[in-house]
Amino acid sequence: MAEFTMDLNDDQKQVRDWIHGFAADVIRPAAAEWDEREETPWPVIQEAAKVGIYSLDFYAQQFFDPTGLGIPMAMEELFWGDAGIALSIVGTGLAAIGVVANGTEEQIGTWIPQMYGTPDDVKVAAFCSSEPDAGSDVGAMRTRAVYDRATDEWVLNGTKTWATNGGIANVHIVVAVVDPELGTKGHASFIVPPNTKGLSQGQKFKKHGIRASHTAEVVLEDVRIPGSCLLGGKEKLDERLARAHERAKAGGGERVKNAAMATFEASRPAVGAMAVGTARAAYEVALDYAKTRTQFGRPIIDNQGVAFQLADMRTSIDAARLLVWRASWMAVAGKPFTSAEGSMSKLFASETAKKVTAQAVQILGGNGFTREYPVERMHRDSAIYTIFEGTSEIQRLVIARTLSGMPIR
Repeated sequence: MAEFTMDLNDDQKQVRDWIHGFAADVIRPAAAEWDEREETPWPVIQEAAKVGIYSLDFYAQQFFDPTGLGIPMAMEELFWGDAGIALSIVGTGLAAIGVVANGTEEQIGTWIPQMYGTPDDVKVAAFCSSEPDAGSDVGAMRTRAVYDRATDEWVLNGTKTWATNGGIANVHIVVAVVDPELGTKGHASFIVPPNTKGLSQGQKFKKHGIRASHTAEVVLEDVRIPGSCLLGGKEKLDERLARAHERAKAGGGERVKNAAMATFEASRPAVGAMAVGTARAAYEVALDYAKTRTQFGRPIIDNQGVAFQLADMRTSIDAARLLVWRASWMAVAGKPFTSAEGSMSKLFASETAKKVTAQAVQILGGNGFTREYPVERMHRDSAIYTIFEGTSEIQRLVIARTLSGMPIR
């Protein structure tokens, strides 16, 4: 187990500088255009694939960094470039991780390559979990998956929403209810192959921010998929459901629920790192502007009102990064989040991004309110961090429950 450290080793620094260079040279110059177009930036994704950033191998290498800092470091640099384009690049990773975490070796080998395609023919994948009435409340999920023994097929019906790459993906990973009696423990994940009949794109959302990332509803109408598309296989599912029923009868359901919560906790620092990247980008623009913008015969940074804001911005960014790195290291080191450190990192980093980007707009004044400067876009993008992967309210609820041991509602 690696000791926690803030000092990156030479290999990590090389990877960080490589990603930063791609973000500066490829992502940033394209950011404003794709934000205005509100379309998936396929050329940028293709460039990322050509250099090796858009690939499962890249994310696997960062994920298995023994210090735990590979993923947050990569996320911060990509999202420093632009949140919308970065989310288009990393969005497939969520679906891929779902397959790697729950699938068989055969499923991993078959479907992961189809999620990414090739540098000359890039593809994307979508992870579909949220529903119109089931966002934070995953127990309200209604999409059903019913097994047809006669044909060895699963039949899926329902509507998913807020799906990154939904409808345009080559492969969709869909979470559905297989045993309603078990609540959240009666869910399973399914692979929906390319061109499967019955799957269609519903509403494409016109968003406040991250507009270069495609977000849409996914409609499933009698979608039939082979039995082999159940992640992990039916035998494993039947065993898991049987154990869940036994625990429910024995009154042990809460223990299973907490184990699932621990999994969500471990994924949240990556979102915190995205927020840190956006906050850092806005801070750097504001700092440069304050040094060069003159009013009353001197740079505006000479005024305490501006200088103190920048001091607070940088302090909050560094504090957010510390929380994210601590939680990322704890997850890799196998240390339990006894104080909900994963949620702490996501909560603080998300709120920091919103505050810092707003301060950047204020420092730039009227210029900050226009699309001539990137802080306007960064401020819009930052709003998503307190919403997706668990709202700030949910993070506070998780932290409060963890600290108190009480079922706070």
